[in-house]
Amino acid sequence: MSLTFTSDELRFGDEVRAFIASHLSPELRRASSLNVSFFSDPDIVAPWQKALHERGWVAPGWPQEHGGPGWSAAQRWIFESECARAGAPQLSPMGIKMVGPVLMRFGTAEQKKFYLPRILSGEDRWCQGYSEPGSGSDLASLKTRAVRRGDRYIVNGTKIWTTHAHFANRMFALIRTSDEARQQDGISFLLIDMKAPGITIRPIMMISGDHDVNQVFFDDVEVPVANLVGEEGRGWTYGKYLLEFERGGGVNSPKLKHAFQKVRMLANSDLSCHAISHPEIANKLSEIELDLQTLEFAELKVLSALQRGDNPGPVSSVLKLRASEIHQAISRVGVEIVGQNALVEETRRPLHALSDEPLIPEDVLSVVPRHLNGRANTIFGGSSEIQRDIIARQVLGI
Repeated sequence: MSLTFTSDELRFGDEVRAFIASHLSPELRRASSLNVSFFSDPDIVAPWQKALHERGWVAPGWPQEHGGPGWSAAQRWIFESECARAGAPQLSPMGIKMVGPVLMRFGTAEQKKFYLPRILSGEDRWCQGYSEPGSGSDLASLKTRAVRRGDRYIVNGTKIWTTHAHFANRMFALIRTSDEARQQDGISFLLIDMKAPGITIRPIMMISGDHDVNQVFFDDVEVPVANLVGEEGRGWTYGKYLLEFERGGGVNSPKLKHAFQKVRMLANSDLSCHAISHPEIANKLSEIELDLQTLEFAELKVLSALQRGDNPGPVSSVLKLRASEIHQAISRVGVEIVGQNALVEETRRPLHALSDEPLIPEDVLSVVPRHLNGRANTIFGGSSEIQRDIIARQVLGI
């Protein structure tokens, strides 16, 4: 595979850098740098998404007919790489990379017409209603139920680990609508208004002190039947399709490379007493760099398939597994590099509580919270054990 770009692609790179320079303010860069959560808060994302939307660049992977830019795989790679290098805020994938593709494939004409433009503009902010207490890796055992009454479903139950539910006005959810011998056959895919009566959101604090995830309770919540995606009882199929995009529908290596470069700079700084000179640290950094190069080539191959209109398929599990493990490796060696600075009280408080003039550099401030939050990377979206099962069965044929 060649990473040599054509003259037109190089000019496109210049265009992207010029756009970033004009629209990504120092304040947004700093906020993005200090963000250690899985997604950026809406006040960080909103101005950046507005600028991208006005340019038509919000959804690089969407087809033009639905508002995408119609880029080639190389253009998308260049765009993602330049955004990562500049430290641009990461848009929430819930709408753009997850429920959006499901609606394009399985939604009604009315659902596409209503929801897709609102996803692009940021008017709708989505959260995911999959996991439940007792139903995480064994998601087919979920118990949140919808009973149909006329043109409404009445939903009761609870969802957990719901990222940014406290910011979202929409949820896409897997809900049980019937009891079948095969549990997967009784699940439907519903779109839920988070402002509907009967919804309660209870925060779950992260070990780093951040509020990202929640438990959501449904007490006789009414959902219009028009909000059913596809056929009743086929939600498991649509949910698996969505997970392929969650696991392998994005581009992670440019962001991981950016995080790795920051850690390597710390390793070569006076602050870490030039930890890079320690053979063990140097070896770990070399291993991560090789893993990143491998992930980069794998993502480019999948990206080419996505730009042809294909879904990622089971190889998405390979990408999810490797990206999450590399993310943890970067954050883990980062903690080793900053050494005793990892014990400074200021690195263990929520970053939004910090003063404008932190006592130690921002790159150090984010190391410990990012490491703590990153422990979940090999769990959410399907644990590493689940991904290895999928790879064994569907990729290797074992």
